[in-house]
Amino acid sequence: MHKLRGAIVGYGFIMQEGHAAGYRQRADVDIVAIADVAEERRAAARADWPEARIYDDYQALLDGEGGRLDFVDVATPPADHAAVTLAGLDRGLHVLCEKPLAASIDEARAMLRGAARAERVVYPCHNYRHAPVIKAVRAILDSGRIGKVHLVTLQTFRNTHAKGVAGFRPDWRRERRLSGGGIAMDHGSHTFYLAFDWLGGYPTAITARAATMGPFDTEDDFSCSLRFPTGIASAHLSWNAGVRKVLYTLHGERGAVRVEDDDIEVAVQERAAGGSGNVNWKFEREAIRSDWMDSSHVSWFNSLFDDFKGALARGEYVGRDAEEAFRCVQLIATAYASARDGSRELPLVGLAALEGDDVRDVHNRKVVSHG
Repeated sequence: MHKLRGAIVGYGFIMQEGHAAGYRQRADVDIVAIADVAEERRAAARADWPEARIYDDYQALLDGEGGRLDFVDVATPPADHAAVTLAGLDRGLHVLCEKPLAASIDEARAMLRGAARAERVVYPCHNYRHAPVIKAVRAILDSGRIGKVHLVTLQTFRNTHAKGVAGFRPDWRRERRLSGGGIAMDHGSHTFYLAFDWLGGYPTAITARAATMGPFDTEDDFSCSLRFPTGIASAHLSWNAGVRKVLYTLHGERGAVRVEDDDIEVAVQERAAGGSGNVNWKFEREAIRSDWMDSSHVSWFNSLFDDFKGALARGEYVGRDAEEAFRCVQLIATAYASARDGSRELPLVGLAALEGDDVRDVHNRKVVSHG
């Protein structure tokens, strides 16, 4: 078995408890180098990975490792995602990057174009789609039991922002210069790529509201409505809730699905006998263990990494997941613009900005076209 040689940039909570813990379960990956700007985090990395080489910044790691790497896993605050990713691509490395892909549309565009030019994969950590209960939703939709979905609601409740590790600014998500934004930046990607999947397409317009209830420069309450060619999605994300929970509903022509953390309910219309036109409802409920309370989501990581490996094997340098990561950043930025403009509905322009020889498959390269 060929082992992928990987490097880690950013050894905070999600890396230590999520990605790195997942790597330790695999026989097909060697983590050979780790970089972090904080000494306390470098000490944690040394303790966890005694055979790995430890660096105090990503440039030193990339310079020191030379051609000894296959990929780099980026889990810094979003403000640094683009710089680290582009540097890794310039060294001929594939890149696995935490969400959101970038803190701005321009940075996300540069990352996808850089991947196409370098002929290396850039892949986002869209891990919610790997939760067992979310996979169960996809199976229900594929079965056709509730018909074509036309309405989706997505609610993510947290009683506080996710705290960073003590060794590096525990409240960095409340600092725009590092995070790029608040809960929309932190959870918007998960919300939007699930909506893309369930409504079978991409939105054409968004209206949004954002509010900050504390002494911070990032929002802690966010709501939006997305207009799709196939229907509507509405979302509400908050760091001010009284409980940690996700609540999703999907409404189709013949029924609906409700997800509340690990619990799933399917409601299907059944026509009454005798041709009376009356409708009976059949409800099915099931608990599908998905460990939503574990904020590391380590149990989902190996499924995500398998998909990353699949993209490497197929040469999908800018694949569907990367495209959707760009669309998520575009949506977040447009939502912020809508919120600043009195929640005015704003159009979404598709992927025209990505078109061009550096992204299209025009030289028989294995690049997914966005045309």
